[in-house]
Amino acid sequence: MHGLAHDDPVYVAVSTYLLKGLTDKDEIAEGESCVKCHTPVGYVSGYPVRTSDDRQKVADIATRGIQCDYCHSATGALKMENNGLVLAPGHGESDPGVKRGPYKDSKSDFHDSAFSEFHTESGICGTCHNVSHVSFGTKLETTYDEWLKSPYNSKDKNKQITCQGCHMIQRPGIPATASTRRPKNPGKASDDGPDRDHLFTHYFVGGNSAVPGLFGDKVKGKMAVERLQNSATLSLDTSRFSKGRMTVRVTNSGAGHYLPTGLTDVRQMWLNVRISDERKRVVFETGHCNSEGVLSSDSVIFNTVYGDGKGHPVSNITKAREILKDKRIPPLKSSHETFSFKPVKGKRYTVSVKLQYRSAPQELVDEVLGKGKTVIPVITMEHIEKTVQL
Repeated sequence: MHGLAHDDPVYVAVSTYLLKGLTDKDEIAEGESCVKCHTPVGYVSGYPVRTSDDRQKVADIATRGIQCDYCHSATGALKMENNGLVLAPGHGESDPGVKRGPYKDSKSDFHDSAFSEFHTESGICGTCHNVSHVSFGTKLETTYDEWLKSPYNSKDKNKQITCQGCHMIQRPGIPATASTRRPKNPGKASDDGPDRDHLFTHYFVGGNSAVPGLFGDKVKGKMAVERLQNSATLSLDTSRFSKGRMTVRVTNSGAGHYLPTGLTDVRQMWLNVRISDERKRVVFETGHCNSEGVLSSDSVIFNTVYGDGKGHPVSNITKAREILKDKRIPPLKSSHETFSFKPVKGKRYTVSVKLQYRSAPQELVDEVLGKGKTVIPVITMEHIEKTVQL
């Protein structure tokens, strides 16, 4: 997703869509700022400077998203949001500059190399994974802050799990979340390099299982599913079932940040709860999608809702002057959700609970890309089932 940051069709369409009809200069400023993180090489080199700039004029090297040279030219950060990286990128092939990373003995025939403690810390990720509204200051993405306040940010460095400690250990078949093993990845970084006890992987997989496949990548979508399916756990309390009540507990057991994280007014994580009788007739259900992929209005959704400053919800993040609701789950914390229904004595029921996720609402994708053009997959993160006899 780093490499596709500039070309991700959902991002391109949504960022363009958000600018439509805006007249408020502060809202326009926010809508124009996406390129700071999505096309960073273009932004720091002077083009594009705005989201609405002609994408055809962007230099080819800048269309490659967040690339190797961009992060490995970083020397620190001026601020921990909105891409506050400080860069020393060199001046072309004849003077490529110093490339920085986590090893103290790196050597290259093409550029100078140097150890950088900054590259071993979560802060290098936080500069883009914290986003505030450029005019109103509203916190739009807080992934780094969520980690910073979490138990994983231990003062004991031997117990601390950084962003790299999960996302740069994962490889196919090894989801490397906080709830799984996170084995090191030994090997050589180059053919003639020294043996390393760990090579940091650069898949940088999060929860997006759809977009990589649009570019022919069949690996990272599966890795995203593996990560999602090792991020949370469910438990079900049916002790009050005969009285028509039951409680589902959702625990963030594997993520070093909130579930969900990122642009959480768009991300959807929700509970699908279904109760069926012995004849397999559904007697209660919430959190289901209709034939067009639209989630039922009674769904329990873990998300963020922004407001216009007067208590009214807004769907366009450029207008986000306040946070009206933040229903998400912090690391190692749980959310308890109670459901009410009408049971019948003497019957046997099957209760199915699924925690589900998708990167964006299907109706939003249909609106910006065209109906039926791209289907955002619904991923079942966790599923439990229980039979109850009354």
